Amino acid sequence: MNLAQDEASCVVFGMPAEAIKLGGVDKILPLSHLANEALRLAVG
Repeated sequence: MNLAQDEASCVVFGMPAEAIKLGGVDKILPLSHLANEALRLAVG
């Protein structure tokens, strides 16, 4: 599972944008949600 920060909460969106464009991202989230989502995925 690959997560990316959304454009609205990102200071520099270049790398997330490329990963999204290339289809390498499963979920796009604001920065404030990334840690909780990673924890949710790790715990199951």
